[in-house]
Amino acid sequence: MIPFLKKNKDGKKPPKPTVPRTAQESVPFQRMFEDGTCRVRPGYYTRTIQYQDINYQLAQQEDKTAIFEEWCSFLNFFDSSIHFELSFVNTATDSADFEKSIRIPYQQDGFDDVRAEYSQMLRQQLSKGNNGLTKTKFLTYGIEGDSMAQVKPRLEHIQNDLMNNFHRLGVLAKPLDGTERLRLMHGMLNMDGANKFHFNWKDLVPSGLSVKDAIAPTALAFKNSRTFQMGGIFGAVSFLNITASDLSDQLLKDFLDMDSSQIVTMHIQSVDQNKAIKTIKHTITELDRSKIEEQKKAVRAGYDMDVLPSDLATYGRDAKALLKELQSQNERMFLVTFLVLNTGKTGQELETNVFQAVSIAQKHNCELCRLDFQQEQGLMSSLPLADCQIEIQRGLTTSSTAIFVPFTTQELFDNGKESLYYGLNALSNNLIMVDRKKLKNPNGLILGTPGSGKSFSAKREICNAFLVTDDDIIICDPECEYAPLVERLHGQVIHISPASTQYINPMDINSNYSEEDNPLALKADFVLSLCELVVGGKEGLQPVEKTVIDRCVHVIYRKYFENPTPE
Repeated sequence: MIPFLKKNKDGKKPPKPTVPRTAQESVPFQRMFEDGTCRVRPGYYTRTIQYQDINYQLAQQEDKTAIFEEWCSFLNFFDSSIHFELSFVNTATDSADFEKSIRIPYQQDGFDDVRAEYSQMLRQQLSKGNNGLTKTKFLTYGIEGDSMAQVKPRLEHIQNDLMNNFHRLGVLAKPLDGTERLRLMHGMLNMDGANKFHFNWKDLVPSGLSVKDAIAPTALAFKNSRTFQMGGIFGAVSFLNITASDLSDQLLKDFLDMDSSQIVTMHIQSVDQNKAIKTIKHTITELDRSKIEEQKKAVRAGYDMDVLPSDLATYGRDAKALLKELQSQNERMFLVTFLVLNTGKTGQELETNVFQAVSIAQKHNCELCRLDFQQEQGLMSSLPLADCQIEIQRGLTTSSTAIFVPFTTQELFDNGKESLYYGLNALSNNLIMVDRKKLKNPNGLILGTPGSGKSFSAKREICNAFLVTDDDIIICDPECEYAPLVERLHGQVIHISPASTQYINPMDINSNYSEEDNPLALKADFVLSLCELVVGGKEGLQPVEKTVIDRCVHVIYRKYFENPTPE
């Protein structure tokens, strides 16, 4: 057989598909704008939103149901003209830098040995979780249009609606600008950490480089059909063949809990509602026609016409149930492509990670299949560009698509200079470190059953605050259980009791007693309240008594305010 190229109507041969010769040519977009809009191909523009996690797996069942229903409404927002992609990026961070961020710096104040011991405890707790992985989540959406000027207003409108939808879910989200999108793709294409991201829009014209030069890996090698090499990292892309009759909301969580760098991508395309219903009705008609043909065969063969092939009966029942869902249960039809990109520093490590991912899929009655001879297309489809180059789609309804809930548990890790350690996340075992003074409400309560460690938690936080911050620590201790800790930290312990020699002078005053201009008025109010509490009785002080007390207070403190020097 002699291969030939079909000619177009004008008699010319169609252009041959170009094969990328460089790593830059493999990256499938044309131009990145500073506002975060990316022209992937002529007439197709995308934007990306980064969103944070919320507590879903640890929530009560009714809260889970509420989140799930809200996520269904979120998905139903997308019509057939919007292509969107959910990206889950787990990348390894430098363990040395991570340990450095939790190390308590020495201050040469006699407590550096305690700081060293506390830092060692934090390192031990760090090893229990997977804080070595940075987990980020993104939503990329794209629309088609003739020019940037035409699509920009609609992109802005969709972005505002998505931000409002995230807000209703209680999810923090922010749109990414051009530099942030480039940094994201640089991190995905350079997982070995060999190249740092250096980019400035002002340098493009003088240098003659493009934005792809700032994000492209050192090399891309697709030497065989099942794996590829990206810089110093080996990778393999697989697609999830959803064969389970019932999906679990644990499926996506199990993939994201793997302790390796990976990218999980879901390309989702909404199908026009009328088109979906029409397609299903046509399918039901074809099934009925096949059923009639089978019944005719049964009559001619002389056996019962109600005996039909089991597959035919099952398909007919499922198709009618699907039609009912689309027509009466606020369901839409989506075409989903589920991709998993596993990586490893060596080929053996890659195969181990792929085997673990395959086991997770099998546990949920699904199949993870390698993309043979499509590794490059799979890699580029994993980038947050909402450009799926893999033509493997699975039709799912809204509720079936929403079962891939992209939320697990909210992480609290702030590596600021004054962040304090509060324990481990119950689900992920990651460190919980936060600077409460930066929160909207910095106050805190320690709740728990007797013997659960409330006092220990308070002492640990006191010690941590003493070692890390310059804050003043004041403890009201009725049980006298914090005195040894205060004495060990060279603090002052004040014993207040009827038998102690230390006391509080309620009549004391100084020039800074009140933030207002007249501290004497505030002291007079306090003395009045004190006298009313001591001698007022049921009816309280009489007006004449209040007048006498007020006059006496002014007389008593007049001499002090003539020369306000502390005693």
